[in-house]
Amino acid sequence: MRLRVEFTTEPFDLDEVPPHAVAAREIVQGAALDSVDVGPFGNTAEGRAESVLATIDELLRTSLAAGATRVSLQVNVIAEADAETNTDAEADTDTDADAAAARGGPGEGGR
Repeated sequence: MRLRVEFTTEPFDLDEVPPHAVAAREIVQGAALDSVDVGPFGNTAEGRAESVLATIDELLRTSLAAGATRVSLQVNVIAEADAETNTDAEADTDTDADAAAARGGPGEGGR
């Protein structure tokens, strides 16, 4: 089974990256995952279920210890055949949403 996790840590700080966000980034980038996308308003990673679940455990423990007051996450089961196709399609969608948000329009940042 393959999983995709999307997560954010709070509180946000627009002036500098908070320690809990740095800790979360280091955890996912150092994990045995197939795909990692770290951004200012959300993060996505995917891989084998065992790896993703172990990463989530470490991510929660480490980011909370580093000062996170809230961690929001969503976990989806993805089909093996869809993994590569979805990653490419989501990259295009994220780019469009980021561009819309920068213009103040609909998208992740414009809500």
